[in-house]
Amino acid sequence: MDILLIILTVIGLTLFEIVSSIDNAVINADVLRTMSEQGKRWFLTYGIFFAVFIMRGLLPFMIVFALNPSLGITGAFTASFSEDPAIAHAIEQSAPPLLAAGGVFLLFLFIHWLFMEPKYYGLRGERYIHERGFWFYAAASLLLTIIIWFAIDANPLMAFGAAIGASLFFITSGFKSNAEQQEKELMKKGKMSDISKLLYLEVIDASFSIDGVLGAFAFTMAVPLILVGNGIGAIVLRQVTVSNIEKIKKYKYLKNGAMYSIMVLGTVMILESFRLPIPVWFSPIATIGILSLFFYKSRMALKNGE
Repeated sequence: MDILLIILTVIGLTLFEIVSSIDNAVINADVLRTMSEQGKRWFLTYGIFFAVFIMRGLLPFMIVFALNPSLGITGAFTASFSEDPAIAHAIEQSAPPLLAAGGVFLLFLFIHWLFMEPKYYGLRGERYIHERGFWFYAAASLLLTIIIWFAIDANPLMAFGAAIGASLFFITSGFKSNAEQQEKELMKKGKMSDISKLLYLEVIDASFSIDGVLGAFAFTMAVPLILVGNGIGAIVLRQVTVSNIEKIKKYKYLKNGAMYSIMVLGTVMILESFRLPIPVWFSPIATIGILSLFFYKSRMALKNGE
């Protein structure tokens, strides 16, 4: 792979991991305020080990293994780092079910945000759609039906992957929607140990990390690049969570940028699952461009006192 493309991909993965996990960072910051300095250091050491090496490190390997179970767990690990073109081709050929699952998952995330979630309205039409949030379930069901209908003819496993993506969305959505309430209850229970709070944060992080890991496969099927990009993003986000999350929260349209990036990446994954050629540079360029646009929009809003 060309070095420029590698750098571009890693930058795109890092930015996407950071911005798509802002909600997670806000929840983490609220809990961290009640923890001792030692507890915060645990969060930045043991917490990073779990977030980077366990969730964002192990999950991509397990996905490669699920795509190619004949390789075995050890074979999937070595194949992920192999430069053998034949192995890379075999992984790409078995990728459509993963791409379909990831694409549906990401598109459901976007549609749910667009219809259901409170937001700062960054683009024309967002308020109109949000006021008709009850259409989310109809839109999601129709989208899933269309994808499965065409996937059945192309590859039955793709249809199964699309169903898994939808199921995964509703499972993780339940965890996320419950996170804020659980956080409030956690704070109401009185004094709790830093270890208990750290374990709670890691469970929440696990549910949020799925977005970044699945979205990463829209950038590349090269697991080492996913590890580097997502790992850097997770480390940077942890530092920001501890030191400067209030400043980040002032950039009110960053979440919009993350969700529109997710929409683009989900669309790319669906198109690639049907073997439609998408240039390898498109996902990182689109992500960087969208996030830059909404970052600029946030800066202007902050400058104008909005």
